[in-house]
Amino acid sequence: MDDLETRIAQARGDEPADLVLRGGQVLDLITGEMLTGDVAITGDRIAGVGDYQGRAVIDVSGLVLVPGFIDTHLHVESSLVTPFEFDRCVTPRGITTAICDPHEIANVIGLDGIRYFQRASEHLLMDLRVQLSSCVPSTEMETSGARIEAEDLRRVMGHPSGIGLAEFMNYPGVIHRDPVAMAKLRLFAGGLVDGHCPQLGGRDLNAYVAAGIRTEHEATTAGEAREKLQKGMRVLIREGSVSKDLEALQPLLTERTAPYMCLCTDDRNPLDIGEHGHLDYMIRRLIQMGTPPLAAYRAASLSAAEAFGLKDRGLIAPGLRADIVALDSLEGCHARLVLCGGKVVDDAAFAARGTLDPVARNSVQAPQVRAQDFRCPGNRSRTDVIGILEGKIITEHLHVEIAPEDGDKRPDPARDLMRIAVIERHGRNGNIATGFVRGFGMQRGAIASTVCHDHHNIAVVGADYGDMALAANRLSQIEGGFVVARAGAIVAELPLPVAGLMSLQPFEAVRERLAELREAAQGLGVTLEEPFLQLAFLALPVIPALKITDRGMVDVTAFEIIAG
Repeated sequence: MDDLETRIAQARGDEPADLVLRGGQVLDLITGEMLTGDVAITGDRIAGVGDYQGRAVIDVSGLVLVPGFIDTHLHVESSLVTPFEFDRCVTPRGITTAICDPHEIANVIGLDGIRYFQRASEHLLMDLRVQLSSCVPSTEMETSGARIEAEDLRRVMGHPSGIGLAEFMNYPGVIHRDPVAMAKLRLFAGGLVDGHCPQLGGRDLNAYVAAGIRTEHEATTAGEAREKLQKGMRVLIREGSVSKDLEALQPLLTERTAPYMCLCTDDRNPLDIGEHGHLDYMIRRLIQMGTPPLAAYRAASLSAAEAFGLKDRGLIAPGLRADIVALDSLEGCHARLVLCGGKVVDDAAFAARGTLDPVARNSVQAPQVRAQDFRCPGNRSRTDVIGILEGKIITEHLHVEIAPEDGDKRPDPARDLMRIAVIERHGRNGNIATGFVRGFGMQRGAIASTVCHDHHNIAVVGADYGDMALAANRLSQIEGGFVVARAGAIVAELPLPVAGLMSLQPFEAVRERLAELREAAQGLGVTLEEPFLQLAFLALPVIPALKITDRGMVDVTAFEIIAG
């Protein structure tokens, strides 16, 4: 018999199932009921729920079975590990499908970065869905390592992992009908186009949605999310390492709205995953805050599958993918057993995967910088300052009086005013732009990073110009990563040699290094829980209100570079 006939035969009980999960309860996401019975699995599909015999049986007595979780928007690169280590890090927590946008690596090496993720998806236990990056670079106000146009995207369409066009960050380009944006939208007309439009509302939001964009993960308030729901968008609640929107949006997630709300992490590192969790953490926290369990688990699986057209998953039901998580309880949401496509997720399964050689080595081609390169000349005391809002990637546009001394506006730890700089590192022009930021709490030293959204140049913030130069130059020596400098010495670092974004080490080693970096940053006086990714987002010129790129300070509201 072929696979179809075998599945039907096993579903009917005419022959033993390939695998039976016995003794657990199944959460039915349609009615909300808890069902008793065996779950029969044929190959990578569910045959049925009921009374079954199996060639292999796994006892799941006392556990609750739910559909595998679907992270609806993330950047694997922001986990700081390769797709293979990301798989090993989060799949045992129940994340069986992840929808990624590889625009981080695409901004460094272009289509080869997208192709790397496409090839990696063929080897993983989880189902990694690879969207095609829509905005490389995100705007014309930064220097990236690559540029991807509509015709370039056409060359990487058609891969089995494909799931449409990734987050369309250039929302001004959409609503003002920029020809480049229009070409990309037309290429994906009638397909899935992922959204990204922070604080957009009214008729501008109407225009953005009218373009065929139907999902949104940038809502940071319940009011913003409600308007976007009312205009037909699927709202993805985000809880990353920096962008923490769960508490603000939780009141909106009910059994009524759950079919149109999903969960995502966007950017979450192994330290946060180890200390708190991934989507499993989000589910636990939502339920603790009063969200009905049915609504939370729908958002984590069925609603996500429906939003992204994945009709073959999201329920424990006949004929669907056998993506199943056995939990201690609905409230606890701790995975005791995970199946991806009918395969038990364990060390043996990870060891049996194929692998790929790393790409994008030696990608940091930055100029050597000196302490004096960070001077901020100007004779006006009124100064534009980026104001950090911890837990958010939006910022304030502050104006602070900083008096010039000897032709330079100096950092002022007493007022929490630090120098920030972005250094072009792709070997294109060697640009260096400087400015001010408030919110780090830093008193001494410097931190630097090549994780610098989305262009991934070098971002460095500090109280001491010499330490800033030391940290920035060290990044070239280690092929990118994170560095902390203090009193003329490097005190902690994490090399990220794959495009300056990802480590070649196991996620456990990365997690340990991140803990050391956090401790070292605290030794500088830094008060932010996640200073490195917070720094990275200060360079993203599509998120209001004030940011910085290698070309200067950017007024995102006006969508223009501020004149020096």
